[in-house]
Amino acid sequence: MAWVETIVCSGKKGSDARLRRMMRARQEYKRRQPGCIGAWLGLGAEDGSMMLVQSAFASADDWKRISKEIQSTLDVDDGGIEGMLLGPPLVGIFEIPDSELNNLRFGQNSPE
Repeated sequence: MAWVETIVCSGKKGSDARLRRMMRARQEYKRRQPGCIGAWLGLGAEDGSMMLVQSAFASADDWKRISKEIQSTLDVDDGGIEGMLLGPPLVGIFEIPDSELNNLRFGQNSPE
């Protein structure tokens, strides 16, 4: 069973561009770590300050380890994202069968 972390959040006015850059950096960091299946960020279709941030991990232990690494490295370096959020983010962790994630074909181009 894979663990999928889903976050929906919005940036404060004037800090949303910086928040997007910081979230992209965190997603890139996750993608480079062993145990991360995939990590992506989507922007709201009508409101660019709203973001959908999702990451898939091979196990709960991988999710915990990578999350702690982000807290101890990126958050220390840049001060973290909490001060730039418009309000509390909506956060969920879901267990997804590996076969369901395999159907998404991470890292492969979709057929044209």
